[in-house]
Order: sequence, then C-alpha cells, then structure tokens
Amino acid sequence: MQTLRFSLGYGLMLGAALAQIPGAGRGAPPAPARITVQTAEGPTLAGQVLNQGMSDLQLRTDDKKVHLLRKAGNRYREVTSQTDWPSYDGDASGNRFTKLTQIDKNNVGRLAPRWIFPLPNVTMVENTPLVVDGIMYVSSANECWALDAGTGRLIWHYQRARTKGVAGNAALGFNRGVAWAGDRIFMLTDHAHVMALNRFNGEMLWDTEMADWHLNYNGTAAPLTVGNLVISGIAGGDGGARGFVAAYDQTSGKEVWRVWTVPKPGEPGSETWKGTGLEHPSGDTWMTGTYDPQLDTVYWPVGNPGDDYYGDQREGDNLYTNSILALEAKTGKLKWYFQLTPHDVHDWDAQEPPVLVDTAWQGQPRKLLLQANRNGFFYVLDRVTGKLLLAKPFLKKLNWASGIDKEGRPILNPLPEQPDGSTYVCPGFQGGANWYSTSFNPATGLFYFQALERCNIFTKRHTDWEPGRGYMGGTARPAPGETFVKSVRALNIQTGAIAWDLPQGITAATASAGLLSTASGLVFFGENSGAFMAADAATGQPLWEFPTNQVWKASPMTYEFDHKQYVAIAAGQSIVAFGLPE
Repeated sequence: MQTLRFSLGYGLMLGAALAQIPGAGRGAPPAPARITVQTAEGPTLAGQVLNQGMSDLQLRTDDKKVHLLRKAGNRYREVTSQTDWPSYDGDASGNRFTKLTQIDKNNVGRLAPRWIFPLPNVTMVENTPLVVDGIMYVSSANECWALDAGTGRLIWHYQRARTKGVAGNAALGFNRGVAWAGDRIFMLTDHAHVMALNRFNGEMLWDTEMADWHLNYNGTAAPLTVGNLVISGIAGGDGGARGFVAAYDQTSGKEVWRVWTVPKPGEPGSETWKGTGLEHPSGDTWMTGTYDPQLDTVYWPVGNPGDDYYGDQREGDNLYTNSILALEAKTGKLKWYFQLTPHDVHDWDAQEPPVLVDTAWQGQPRKLLLQANRNGFFYVLDRVTGKLLLAKPFLKKLNWASGIDKEGRPILNPLPEQPDGSTYVCPGFQGGANWYSTSFNPATGLFYFQALERCNIFTKRHTDWEPGRGYMGGTARPAPGETFVKSVRALNIQTGAIAWDLPQGITAATASAGLLSTASGLVFFGENSGAFMAADAATGQPLWEFPTNQVWKASPMTYEFDHKQYVAIAAGQSIVAFGLPE
C-alpha cells in the first residue's frame, strides 16, 4: 500500500481545527485556503495556500505551479533561484565545481547556517539536494521532500511504506538523491523500483520495477536524466546481485534499454570468469554516472565481483566488474570499457565519481575523464577512446601493486598469506577513495578528493549465496596497532603529484564526506571529526569551519536563491543551508 502525504500549511491546520467540531469536516478533508495577493511587480496571483510564515508565502496557482513569495510592505514579491543545482553533481559532467563567486576567501569566515530542515524519522542522510526554480528536492528511502530553497520551509512530502526484508544499504534507509527533468522528479525506491513524481505537488506519475528485490537487489542511487531518458544503476553487489544499467522513458516509465555489467555463460567476456562465479557475479552500479552531450556518451562506474573477498571460484579478470563503461546514450551500446582492478578480492569497486573535464593535456585541448579510484591510483583517461593517459598512486600506504602498465593493468606485488589464511593489504576495503564527491578546478588545474590512508587484514572464506544475506566471502578488519588518516588532497592532473594535503582529526569512525570547489578559490568539505569546512583551493589553508558534530555521509552543493549564494549539505538527520549574513 502506498501512502502520499502533502504539507498544505494553513489548509491542514484548518482541517485539524474543524475535526474537533462535532459534525464538521466529515468525509474528504477541506481544501486548503484560497487567497489572492498583489505582487510588488504588479500582477495579482490567486491560488491555494500551501504554507505561510510571517514573511513568506507559498501559493499554488490554478496551473498547478508553486510560487514562492516574500513580504514587501503590504504586497509580496516573487522569489526564485538564479543558479540551480539541477542534478546529483550539479551538472552531468560529475564535476562539483561552481562558477558562483559570492562566497569567497575574504568573506567565507562569516558563513553561518541560514536555515535547517530536519528529516523526521530518518537515521542517516546520504542525500545531495537538488534545486530547480527555487525549489529544493531532498530524499531518503521511499521519501521525497520539496522545500523552499530560501527558508527550508516544506512545500510537499511524498512517502511510501518501507519494504520489509529488503537487503543492502537500502535497508538502512540510504538514498543518495533524485533526478529532475521538466515537471518531473525521478527517484529509486528501496526495493529497486524507479518512479516519477510531479515536482509541483509530489503526485506519483508512474512506478517501474527495475529488478526483483527478493534476489538481493535494492535501490540507493540518484538517477541521471539524459534527453527523454532517465538512466540508473542498481545496488545489491554485496549480496551477489548481477549488475546492470538501464534507461527508462521519462513520460511512461517504459524500459528503453538495459546493459548487463557481467556476461552470462557463453557470452563475450564470460571467458574471463573461470569457475562458478557467474552464478552470482555482482558488478553492481549503485552510484550515478556522468554524461557528455557532445559525444552522446554515458560513463557508468561498475562495482566489484562477488564474493567480495573470495575469488577462488572466479579466476580471471571478471569483466566488466571494477570498470568504467562508455555507453551510447540512446541505445546503451558499449563504446569502450576500462577495467581498473581485474579480479578484485578487496571490495575496490569503481564507484568513485568519473569526472568529465575539457582542458589542456600536454599542451593540447582534450576530453578527459578523471577518477581517484578506490584501489589507491589516480587515473586520467581520454574519454573519447578510453585510452589511459596517466595512472599514479595517491596513497603513501599502498602495497598491492607497484604501478600500472601502459595497457592499464596493475603490476602486482606478491602479498604473503599468513598461516591463518589472512593477508595484510593497503588500502583496506574502504579504499583510498570512495563514492563521495570529488572536484576539478580549471583555474588551479587541481583535482580535489578525500583520501584515506588505512590498511586491513583480509581473510577469505567460501560463502554460499542466499537471498536476503550478504555475500562477502570473508572479512576485512583493521590492522592491529595501526590508526587511519583521512585528508583532503589536491592533485596536479598533468603529473599526478600531490600539490597539497590537509590531514584531518583522528576519530573512531571514517566519515563519507565529499567536497565542492568554487571559482572563488574555495574547497568545501566535511571534516572527519564532524566539522563543515572551507579551505583555500590553491594552498589547502583552512579558512572556516562550523562544528556539526555529525558523522558525515553526504557531499555539499551550492546554489543562488534570491540573489544570495547558499552552500548546503546533509548533516546527520538534517539539511543545513549556509549563507552570508544579511
């Protein structure tokens, strides 16, 4: 059973009052209050009141559009966003870089929270908000909220029941975001459906099953809109679910194409799987891909093979796991692939952001793809051909490979196995980098990301696949006597050299915090101990911090609303929007 809830402001309060009067309000709830207001610009607006404060008003007019208004004397002026954040990473390139400059190195020290929106009954938020035409969209598992981006005031709320028995991160309530096109918002459900909502009122327009959740599939990703399609991957790799990327018609929800990330026995690529591993191969696609409109190419990162730590039943490279796939957007046809970690047994998926930048390479303009991979190497690819241009380690602790050869294959180091069957490996299962956002600043020529210096003791064991159960194939535990170091690193993309490094405080847990860089020379990021911070993009010098005292599970974004720049991030169970004082 699906339930749909809307915030109707004054109308709902009136309904609650009427419900206390005998004989009043029986049957359907009363309609929201309807008013006519004079705008400061001249025209009048008539419609339903969704929410109203002392200085703001939300009005839904008869054309179903939402108008955000602010008091201006005895009238109202209409407000909206001048610069949106319309997709998970801000644009389809996957590069969290903004041209907004209102917040800069001179005034960032005055930054403070402007509003906070707590997500009720949510334990942890991995979400990145979207902002479109003044409205912010935030999601959690099977829920979506529409907010006034200038105040955080609720406009509408959609919710459907959580799925009992679903496996994976979706069972914890994770949902990393929604996608937008036209009058629609698209999101995944915990039980691996993709759905469309009307972005003005939250009404569900269609709902399509992507995969059977009883086979360990689940949904946590923010989809990607391309043309008339909404494209998404799937989660469930730690449960052995076979991965895919699929595209759906935005109007009808009908599937247009599907690309499986792992072949069936006998199909091309199956020769890279020797043994029984293809029965439950994983290779899932639980992060958002990127898109180049000039090449009409989608780039999608692929997860690790299953069992995660046990590879004896799947000898070979295990294509196309741990790869970046270049797909023709209209058809899903594979243009090229690049496998970063063949035959992975350490959970080093390739779900880190594949960032697309057009910049000079060795003095010539070139279309590049950048990724700081979980295996500890930084890669630069020609995204037209998939050719490797650069691969350099970015970790101080890296023992599994001595380098990457010209063909892109790692040069493996022998890792001695201990008598108990365990192996000491750097980086650990969390990787040198992970899914949270990265950024390239064209002015500095630097690529920014969060690096983790941590090693693990890996122990493998055979695991029988079961529905509803994990399929890890062993354990990865901290190395005794060792601590980890989390830091923001800036790399010169031409050489892979570390330009600066900003270590963070040592805590009990490693945060999953992404970052954002700006044309005004700032890098915003979630510091491991729970502070939201800004540093100088050229030098790494810390310039500002605000202690949220939360374990980060999200990445920042920015937008301009009513001619004021905001920087927002999910902190704990709330969305917090920071801005400069009035």
